[in-house]
Amino acid sequence: MEKMIADEKAVSDMLDKLAREIVQKHPRVQQYCLVGIKTRGAYIAKRLRRRIEILSGQTPALGELDISFYRDDLTLVAPQPHLNSPYEGDVFDGKTVLLTDDVLYSGKTVLCALNALSAAGRANGVEFLTLVDRGHHRLPVCADLTGRFVPTAFEDIIHVHLKEKDGDDCIMHHVGGQKERK
Repeated sequence: MEKMIADEKAVSDMLDKLAREIVQKHPRVQQYCLVGIKTRGAYIAKRLRRRIEILSGQTPALGELDISFYRDDLTLVAPQPHLNSPYEGDVFDGKTVLLTDDVLYSGKTVLCALNALSAAGRANGVEFLTLVDRGHHRLPVCADLTGRFVPTAFEDIIHVHLKEKDGDDCIMHHVGGQKERK
């Protein structure tokens, strides 16, 4: 069974809430940067950046982290992580990194991202924010900022749709997992 747990307005409200919390917690944008975990985390980080700009009149640094080669389910291992940024030099050295992703589940993605970040530079600190925390963490990982907590069963799937990737904004809860459609 599939059910929508957040429509476009609810997703926008969650992003607004997260941006307000970031501005309140970090009033000086020079001291932090947003680093989105590719793919949806990067889109979320870009959206948060725009909202922070509107709220504070300041533009935080922005990076995109590709953790593909840090995943334990791949056989390839990259010597260096791939960090894209519109800025010259290191995006986050000496700054607090606000690591951004769409869904927190087991914590494995966060662990891979932390490994990639540590190989790419020296952050002053790392905070993790996610649009949805669905529980069932297998590692001692928690989000510092969360758009919404959604209690799920172990086999359920939460899928965040973003316009940039999926054509629409919503959050879907696939109760019991996804069944193949015939």
